[in-house]
Formats: sequence, structure tokens, C-alpha cells
Amino acid sequence: MTITTVLFDLDGVIRHFDPDAVAEIERRHGIDPGTIESFAFAAPLLQEVTTGKLRRTEWVDRIAEHLGNPAAAEEWSRQPYRVDAEVVAIADQLRAAGLRTAILTNGTDTIPAEAEQMRLHDHFEAVFNSAEIGHAKPDARAFHAVLDDLDVGPHEVFFTDDSPGKLVGATYLGIRTHHYEGITGLRRALAGLGILTRSA
Repeated sequence: MTITTVLFDLDGVIRHFDPDAVAEIERRHGIDPGTIESFAFAAPLLQEVTTGKLRRTEWVDRIAEHLGNPAAAEEWSRQPYRVDAEVVAIADQLRAAGLRTAILTNGTDTIPAEAEQMRLHDHFEAVFNSAEIGHAKPDARAFHAVLDDLDVGPHEVFFTDDSPGKLVGATYLGIRTHHYEGITGLRRALAGLGILTRSA
């Protein structure tokens, strides 16, 4: 079946944070390297915030309590980021070719505001957020929600994520997947499916 929809992960594919920024925050606050994210991204806390059981503010409060340093937690939560113009350009090329583009992210309750700030809806038909869906990747139910909302079958969809583990649920459903490691590989994968020319 022909691919009609290209689904992108957000963080690590479209939006990028500077890993050195976290190290700098920890250094300035006298926190052991890796402490913040080893707690913030550990189970079950991460699962709770990305499935809507906790609000982002509550998540940051938990991190502050763990660190004993509210200022460091707040600073970590406001890290600068950049939007990858090359990935966005691919989304625009796909839309110009008649395909649908969307995002599925394991996010928090603030994703709608963040999407607005990044103007994602100028380039993607929809931004699906695990905190709103109630299930996070790689849970197949997260992908089911996207398929149902877009009214497409799994074999019509191509999904790319920078975390191989997040692809599992999509693959299980029959969605074609790509482990994102850079723009060149993504272009190659899309060209291999005949939905983007290599030189685009």
C-alpha cells in the first residue's frame, strides 16, 4: 500500500536541546553530572508525566525536591532548544507532494503551547501528544490513537524516531519505521519508498 502519511518524533528529530546545557547547569549548582536527567527520565516518573498523570509543573517540583535545589530544576526545565530547519523543510516537501505530515511525541501537558511557539502547525497537520492520548510510545495504543484520528491504515504510514525502542509499537502494527540518526539517512529512507527524491 502507498505511503500517504509521514509521522515524525519531536525531540531528537525536529527539536534539539544542547546536551552541554544540562552539564553546565549541574556544574554551576554543584550537582553531580547526570543527576538531573537520571531522575527526571527514570520510571515511573517519566511514564507518569508523559501519560498525563502528572502535569509538567508537578514533574519539575518532584525533580526540585529530589535535588534539593528548586533553582536548578527550574533552570533545567527552561533549556533553550533549536528547531531543525532541514527536517521541517522535508515536511514541507512532503506536503507539497500531497502527503500528510504529523508528529507523535512522548510529551507533557505543555506540548500544545510549545507547538504553538515553534509554529509546528505551519508544517505538520497534527501534533499528537502522549500526555493527551494517555499512552506513550512504544505502546501500540499510542500509535492506534494516531491512526484512528487521521483515519489511515498502518501500511499507509511511515514513522521516524531517534530512539529505536520507540519504534517497536509501530512496527508491531505494520507501520514502516526508520531509526532517525540524521537528515541524510531520513532522506535516503524516504527516497527508498519513492516519496521523496534523493536530491530534494
